[in-house]
Amino acid sequence: MTDSKIIIALDYAQATPALLLARQLDPKRCKLKVGKELFTAAGPHLVEQLINLGFEVFLDLKFHDIPNTVAKACQAAASLGVWMLNVHASGGDRMMQAALEGVDKANQTQTPLLIAVTVLTSMDAMTLQSLGITRPLSEHVLALARLTQAAGLHGVVCSAQEAALLKSQLGPDFCLVTPGIRPHNAQQDDQSRIVTPSEALRLGAHYLVIGRPITQAADPTTALNAILQEI
Repeated sequence: MTDSKIIIALDYAQATPALLLARQLDPKRCKLKVGKELFTAAGPHLVEQLINLGFEVFLDLKFHDIPNTVAKACQAAASLGVWMLNVHASGGDRMMQAALEGVDKANQTQTPLLIAVTVLTSMDAMTLQSLGITRPLSEHVLALARLTQAAGLHGVVCSAQEAALLKSQLGPDFCLVTPGIRPHNAQQDDQSRIVTPSEALRLGAHYLVIGRPITQAADPTTALNAILQEI
């Protein structure tokens, strides 16, 4: 399968529109992301349906709990056959190592990528300060990414604005997944730190998470093709 750089965020409240969109798309041209809202509404069955349609699925549930709980959650998620899943890096090294052990116990033919969230792209320096984090945002992201790499995970979710820094410090093989991607003609919505798709790849991102510019387009396939052409 072609390793498409585009991960479409299925930010829907129920399974029906997610499946309608998926059936319009080519699994060779994009991957799909299932987040908390859709997974809570539709559950594991939807994930299995998307995989059966031929898609690689990023299960974006951002697990963050005590190590044993996260390990079992990651084992259950990996057992669904997903391509990628994630935890919060702020859960610490013990939690992330337990998550990796949980993924390994799923005994899948292809082990899913396990990545960690550094700082959400909706957050800015002022938000971090309100939480008592006084170091600069980029320094905080780098520290969490280093913790993630040391724990043995495959990569992180980060803003593309930090991608060049992380690539230079952690190497080219450490996977960088970047949300907050907006084409030139798209609205910013609720994202604070955004870049265009081509700029994100130039900065070092491996995969781009794009939602509303595709899912809310009049013709999602055309919108996806335009982004693929841009990059």
